[in-house]
Amino acid sequence: MSSKSRLVAGILLIVVVTVEFGGASILSLLIGDPGYAQNDLRQDLWRAGHAHAGVWLVLALVALRYVDEATLSEGMRWVVRLAFPAAAVLMALAFFLSVLSPEATEPNAMIYLAYVAGVVLA
Repeated sequence: MSSKSRLVAGILLIVVVTVEFGGASILSLLIGDPGYAQNDLRQDLWRAGHAHAGVWLVLALVALRYVDEATLSEGMRWVVRLAFPAAAVLMALAFFLSVLSPEATEPNAMIYLAYVAGVVLA
């Protein structure tokens, strides 16, 4: 693995820890905030946001292993190195920001960031 990919991998390992911390904070909301527990849509989308972020960040770490072996220009390698984690962040943002209001009964327009994330990942 190149030093550039190792740098991105190191940053991603720190980001994975923040996703884990966020998951623990959601658990504390579930236990201690009755308003959060009463909104099933918010629970589902926030849980999905953390799950997608975690899985896609692990996918980004795996992709880093292969990006240096691909026959790509250095600029395109950077695009690939950064697109995987960017997609993970965009997907999580889509889920979180679409139900910021505790009274939300349906996602707002921010849910369309999920489509942007899918395009970035592709």
